[in-house]
Amino acid sequence: MEPQMRAIGKYFYAIGLSYKKADAEVRGNFSINDEAKNNILRQAKNEGIPSLVVISTCNRTELYGFAEHPFQLIKLLCEHTHGTVEEFEKVAYVHKNTAAVSHLFKVGTGLDSQILGDFEIISQIKNGFKQSKKENMVNPFMERLVNAVIQASKRIKNETEISSGATSVSFAAVQYILARVPHVSDKNLLLFGTGKIGRNTCENLVKHTKNEHIVLINRTKDKAEKIAGKFNLLVKEYANIQSEIKNSDVLIVATGAQKPTISKQLIHSDKPLLILDLSIPRNVALDVTELPNVTLVHLDDLSKMTDRTLRRRKEHIPQAESIIEEIKAEFDSWLETRKFAPTIKALKNKLITLKEAEINLQRKKYSDFDEEHADIVSNRIIQKITNHFANHLKNEHTSADESIELIQKVFQLHQNK
Repeated sequence: MEPQMRAIGKYFYAIGLSYKKADAEVRGNFSINDEAKNNILRQAKNEGIPSLVVISTCNRTELYGFAEHPFQLIKLLCEHTHGTVEEFEKVAYVHKNTAAVSHLFKVGTGLDSQILGDFEIISQIKNGFKQSKKENMVNPFMERLVNAVIQASKRIKNETEISSGATSVSFAAVQYILARVPHVSDKNLLLFGTGKIGRNTCENLVKHTKNEHIVLINRTKDKAEKIAGKFNLLVKEYANIQSEIKNSDVLIVATGAQKPTISKQLIHSDKPLLILDLSIPRNVALDVTELPNVTLVHLDDLSKMTDRTLRRRKEHIPQAESIIEEIKAEFDSWLETRKFAPTIKALKNKLITLKEAEINLQRKKYSDFDEEHADIVSNRIIQKITNHFANHLKNEHTSADESIELIQKVFQLHQNK
């Protein structure tokens, strides 16, 4: 399958890093916002990279694209983030051609997620794809591949129970709170920041705890009020954060800042306080753990929860993998077809040229020659001949390269290569 993945001397690569080897701080160094994504895509276009999709979530940063060498993609990533090549090499992975395709299928279907079966990643892939399309950085290979991954994700979600139970890090956060905070509906919960996972956690908390003491604080009050209205939360001023923390039993931090926004200095209470840091990079300074009443849990800790839900989900992996194999086989078949499509097209054109010459000759020879009927019959014969050749080339026992060479030789198609 390797040769047909090439695009004008380039190979298809997946380069990146994820929660598996890179901790929150390192992932934070390589996180890419929308503006940086656009800059990466534009620079890639200028450097002659024909197709590229960029994905950046709290758990992973990945580039999928065509390059002569993976370092072209690694360089792009490092130039537009705070990460260095040395740092990348310590925790990174590079997949080429078939392995890169398999990796995207695994990522897009939640099999590589921090919490197995977390389908939030597919929306990130769709967004990255949309952004690349806008910048004209999607070739037919990439379009077909991403659509195949979306299809696989949809089927796995609908046909298996791999996403039953907790479906995301935000729900795992709620599970954690429910399991460790007794009488949670009577406790004071504080959400600081409006990051996506924080908002989702908040929505799930409202749904599952029936708690009416949830306070939201954000540096931008307008943003907080918009979200608070949706979830029926109470908004407090950022200036009051210290007293609100003192009043809280659970603090959820989802601020999305580059440096810690919560530190030991802000905590002035002796009662037990559970802090969930749902930010990448970490937004809660580790010095809070020096306080005996504080329990700090980070995003990475939540993913390590091996509850019954996750064990049950693992049972559905073989079913999910067989769906992936089925859709991947269709994609491989399409790739094979693309490999010999130019030869079949050239063959068809050659046969049409022969047909037209013959019809012209017959028209001159016979005054009652039925040109329309001859044209219909000839076209049907041409279609049958080309179908035979196409089926021959599709056959897994056929050496496609040798057959293509022979067809080109016999029908003198060299000029159409």
